[in-house]
Amino acid sequence: MSHLKKILSTKDNLQVIYEDNHIIIVNKRAGDIVQGDKTGDKPLSDVVKDYLKVKYNKPGNVYLGVVHRLDRPTTGIVLFSKTSKALPRLNKLFAEKKAKKTYWAIVKNPPETSQGTLINWLKKNPKNNKSTAYPKEIKDSKKAILHYQLIKTLDNYSLLEIELETGRHHQIRCQLSHIGSPIKGDLKYGFDRSNKDASISLHARRLEFIHPVSKDTIDVTANLPEDPIWNACK
Repeated sequence: MSHLKKILSTKDNLQVIYEDNHIIIVNKRAGDIVQGDKTGDKPLSDVVKDYLKVKYNKPGNVYLGVVHRLDRPTTGIVLFSKTSKALPRLNKLFAEKKAKKTYWAIVKNPPETSQGTLINWLKKNPKNNKSTAYPKEIKDSKKAILHYQLIKTLDNYSLLEIELETGRHHQIRCQLSHIGSPIKGDLKYGFDRSNKDASISLHARRLEFIHPVSKDTIDVTANLPEDPIWNACK
């Protein structure tokens, strides 16, 4: 396979949800890393660059700015900036919590109430890359707030819709585990077995924000992973 064909083949694995002159939004698969790390695995950012290079026949390097990340085993919406003009504006928008992020999570044990707000203080342990939730503030902890709603009950699982008010390390995973509702497949946070593809059943479902240049409202939804239990959530 030629180098060009190799690049073109990445398009088959890239689900582009939205694209214009300044931004591109993709539906991340489980196992993809958003940015390069110590594993040396090819990151999603490079896959998107390859896609843009081929689509627009760009001879040189392709600019792409990473605005936010998703954990490797999660799926769903990831937004990238295609221009240096848009990137700082998007960074500011996310820093000021002006982007509305909605997640879907499949859990074994539903929360005691069908909807509610979880408020904890999370402390990250860099040694095991895991956060712990506390009911009160402790040293080096950060306040974490999320809102959840039960939207579907399956035979053995429950589907929750989650809106983040803060964006902490492993926040959804940690806070749901803390109330006894670990996410399906999430061994790190207390689920009893892994998913076959090493994913966890957490999906960045929807993103709404004001476009950094046009000022239009962008509201996108990411298709669910192809999986029998996710299919039952449709």
